Amino acid sequence: MAERRFTYFVSDVHLGLDVNSPQERETRFTDFLKSLPKDGTEALYLLGDIWDFWYEYRDVVPKGYVRVFAALTELMDAGVKVYFFQGNHDVWTYRYFEELGMKRLEQPAVVEIGGSRFCLGHGDGLGPVPAGYRFLRSVFHCRVLQRFFSMLHPWIAFRIGNAWSRRSRLGRKSGYFFRGKDEPLYKFAADFEKRVPVDFFVFGHYHADVRMRTPGGADLIVLKDWMDSSPYLYFDGISTIGGYFQKREK
Repeated sequence: MAERRFTYFVSDVHLGLDVNSPQERETRFTDFLKSLPKDGTEALYLLGDIWDFWYEYRDVVPKGYVRVFAALTELMDAGVKVYFFQGNHDVWTYRYFEELGMKRLEQPAVVEIGGSRFCLGHGDGLGPVPAGYRFLRSVFHCRVLQRFFSMLHPWIAFRIGNAWSRRSRLGRKSGYFFRGKDEPLYKFAADFEKRVPVDFFVFGHYHADVRMRTPGGADLIVLKDWMDSSPYLYFDGISTIGGYFQKREK
């Protein structure tokens, strides 16, 4: 009988975002990391926007999050592989996460887990997204502009970044309505599976709880954010995929 080795997926925790209770959200995420069975966990995939704003200078990284990093390090010390994708809020990661032992992946990444094929990523910029967002994403990823931004004193840079991030979040108080087959992400998955066989597409970014079937028969799963719940996905390495999507009790 095959051994059950669990793989976990989580996205859009937005640590540090000053909405609701940032400290309570950080505690929930830390507790989640500590709850993963070290003997039975194969890997953890962080699908982007784990941090609400992260900018990493050559010699300076954001303060705080000590318990989060301690929990991640404890998992890696126990042999759990931790992978991460850059989201649109924590795109400015350069070396620090890798120095801690994590491995960065570029979307869309196709990985095989227990004989099943997963296509993973944050989800932003995939498919026929509007030209305005595609331009904004190219600005965030531009190395020249990143170098110019790094010339700002961290006190200024982080106030600009955090203010932009908070304004972006407050502008979507009602959440995001995932438009099903009309979404660029769905169209991306439908086109991608024509070229590469995939069993599961797993993404974040949309702040919506989604699970639907693609034309080729794969599951398209989008993980909700951690603003008022603690959603995650797991795969047991054999045949079972599931997760926790319930809203927390008040």
